[in-house]
Amino acid sequence: MASTLAITSSSKIDQRFADLRESGRTALVCYVTAGYPDIAQSLELLQELEEAGADVIEIGVPFSDPIADGPVIQLSSQHALAAGMNLDRALGLVARANVAIPTVLFSYLNPLLAAGKDVLSRAADAGIDGVLVTDLPLGADREREDWLGESGLAFIRLVAPTTPAARMSEIARNGSGFVYLISRLGVTGIQNEIAADLPGTAARLRAATELPICVGFGVSRPEHARAIGRIADGVVVGSALVRATTEGVESALVLTRSLRAALDE
Repeated sequence: MASTLAITSSSKIDQRFADLRESGRTALVCYVTAGYPDIAQSLELLQELEEAGADVIEIGVPFSDPIADGPVIQLSSQHALAAGMNLDRALGLVARANVAIPTVLFSYLNPLLAAGKDVLSRAADAGIDGVLVTDLPLGADREREDWLGESGLAFIRLVAPTTPAARMSEIARNGSGFVYLISRLGVTGIQNEIAADLPGTAARLRAATELPICVGFGVSRPEHARAIGRIADGVVVGSALVRATTEGVESALVLTRSLRAALDE
């Protein structure tokens, strides 16, 4: 049955992708775990990522049971939680950073529900432009999906490589901002090779939606970004960037610059 979700979007995200499309460039979407490795470095990284080449920032809300994440992001979440980071403090971090590029709140559903019904408006006030919920598949909870879709934030949906074409289309119709295409099955993490079937999956999704397509999971090296940039509108880098952050903010920025250079070649 066709969905009746009412979807609004963030003009800031839409405009960013329109500008990139006009200039023939691919978006670099950078994931950071809020509060990792500590508040000061997390804030510095948020403020420096745009100059290093990021187009969109995903700020991950640490969660105690991150079932979709691999060991690198799990460890960063545990570290941030132990230091007192939570959703409201993550929003405070975004507000302090005051970045110019679009920022997406990357969260599991539980922290959002625990934060209260006004959390999405508080997120918007802090400078958040979109929201991605990792554990809310299409049709699982229509009331929550309506709440997210009508918030005024871009409601970014996930598509798996095994998703049938018809469901891809339905997922995309009930999302906004961009579609996050998971490059392979499993959890987040650093991989040596990109999935062989990714070009075919991206082509099926391209036929199902006019929204920008951003590919993530396993992107860790410039050559990965370069290859994915040929078939997608954006490349998402998470675990590799978080691992680099462990060595310091500059290490993460060096990786970001190398990915940006690869995408621009």
